Amino acid sequence: MYGSYNGTSKLMKTVHTIAPVVSIGIFVLIWLIAHGNNPRLVASPAEVFARAVKLAQKPISNHLLWGHILASVRRIVLGLGLAIIVGVPLGILIGWYPWFSGTIGTLFELIRPIPALAWIPLFVMWMGIGETPKVVMVFVGALMPITVNSYTGVRLVSPLYLDVGRMFNCASGRQLLFHVVVPAALPAIFAGIRGATSVAWMVVLAAEMLGADSGLGFLINRGMTVFDIALIMTGMVLIGILGALLAVLLNVIERRICPWNTSLTISD
Repeated sequence: MYGSYNGTSKLMKTVHTIAPVVSIGIFVLIWLIAHGNNPRLVASPAEVFARAVKLAQKPISNHLLWGHILASVRRIVLGLGLAIIVGVPLGILIGWYPWFSGTIGTLFELIRPIPALAWIPLFVMWMGIGETPKVVMVFVGALMPITVNSYTGVRLVSPLYLDVGRMFNCASGRQLLFHVVVPAALPAIFAGIRGATSVAWMVVLAAEMLGADSGLGFLINRGMTVFDIALIMTGMVLIGILGALLAVLLNVIERRICPWNTSLTISD
C-alpha cells in the first residue's frame, strides 16, 4: 500500500517537472507555425533573439537593452513595494475592525471599481510624464488587489482558529490579530500580491507607452511606430520572462514566511 502511494507521488513529481517544459515547447511550436503562416506580422524566435542581441549592443533612446529592463523593473518594484506597505495593513484593518471597515472601507469600495488605467490621464495632468507619476500609477493599480485579498483573508479566518487562540491565552483582540489572524490570512495576502504584479505590469506598460524614453513599454511603442515586429515581440517576451521570475521570487518568499502552507509544495 505504501509502495503504491510512494510510486504515485514520484510519478506526480515527474509530471510536475516535465509539464512546464512540454507547455513551453507547445508554445514555441505554435509561435513557429504562426510565423510560417505570416512572417511579415509574426517574428520568429530567432528574429526576436537577434533583435534582443542587437538592442544589447546598439541603444534606443540612449538606453541599451538592460537600461530599458531596469527602468521598467525599478518602476514596478517601487510602486509594488509601496502598495504592499500600504495595502496589507489597510486590508487587515478593514477586515478586522468593524469601525474601520465602515469608514475607510466604505471609501475604498467606492474607489476600487475604477480601473487602474482610468487614473493615467489625471496623473499625467497633475504630475506630468516623469518618473513620479509612473510609480504612483503602479502603486494605485497594485493597491487594489492587495487590499482586497488582505481583508478577504482576514474575514475568512475560521472561528475555530480564534477559539484555539483564546484557549492559548490570546485574550485581547490585538493578540488574536497578530498571533492568529494575520498568519492565517498570509496565503490570501500573497495571492493578492501575485495578482497585483500582473496589474502593475499592465499599468507601467500603459504609462511607458503614453510618455517615456525608456522601459519595455517604450520599446513596444517604438516598435509599433516604426513597424518593427521583432522589437515589439522582444518587449513582450522580456515582460513574460521578468513576470515569471518575479512570480518565482514571490513563491520562494511565501515558502519562507508560510512554511505551513502545504499547497506550495509537492508531497514526497
